[in-house]
Amino acid sequence: MVTAGDFRNGVTFEMDGGVYSIIEFQHVKPGKGAAFVRTKIRNVITGAVTEKTFNPNDKYPTAYIERKDMQYLYSDGDLYYFMDNETYEQIPINKSVLSDNFKFVKENMDCKVLSYKDNVFGVEPPNFVELEVTKTEPGVRGDTATNTLKPATLETGAEIRVPLFINEGEMIRIDTRTGEYMERA
Repeated sequence: MVTAGDFRNGVTFEMDGGVYSIIEFQHVKPGKGAAFVRTKIRNVITGAVTEKTFNPNDKYPTAYIERKDMQYLYSDGDLYYFMDNETYEQIPINKSVLSDNFKFVKENMDCKVLSYKDNVFGVEPPNFVELEVTKTEPGVRGDTATNTLKPATLETGAEIRVPLFINEGEMIRIDTRTGEYMERA
């Protein structure tokens, strides 16, 4: 059990039949009246974010989210197949479960598969990936304006904005959390 007074970022708990994760919390002690905990919580299954106020003495059952390293193998229609790195068991995961940043994942990359009570609800790609630029406008000599970006297509089909000096065939590092170009690989 976890009390609302013990809430911290990342704590997961069960409430009203749903599983929630704390995104932000603030303990408030007004000059008059009882203390309370103001939070921003995310339903880990649906991804919906809500703001809620709790009494610091409220108790909720702790929810244990299983994070398992699995290798992405291939996709077949709306199903994406992942292999458990320990048991070599393959499991299909529906496309609707995958997040927007999954577009940066290519075959044979390791991802974290998130599940609660054996129900998969999410896939976290690695924070940084190195991908090849397959299509972009060529950089022109003398084009050195700072912080100017151009569109580029990556080997996974994802489109991002890169600096003018990046050319086709180059390997670049991308932060999958923000979808931004980091550096040449």
